[in-house]
Amino acid sequence: MTNNETMMFKLGKDKENKARDILVAVYAALKEKGYNPINQIIGYILSGDPTYITNHNNARSTIRKLERDELLEELVKFYLEKNS
Repeated sequence: MTNNETMMFKLGKDKENKARDILVAVYAALKEKGYNPINQIIGYILSGDPTYITNHNNARSTIRKLERDELLEELVKFYLEKNS
């Protein structure tokens, strides 16, 4: 494969559901603690720093069950499916 070829990345259906469930749970935990969930999740995805995510309801350990690229894929997929 040369650098000019497009690589395929595909998440299995189980991982899609898991990513969605994790994002929803983490969002709820952040909201319960009074944080802006969107800003905190973006901070985590961009930096990889788990301290952006609260420990409340085990959210920090829950979000670390998936790679950040898997979480990002779920977000992009959801956005594009709803807006195209």
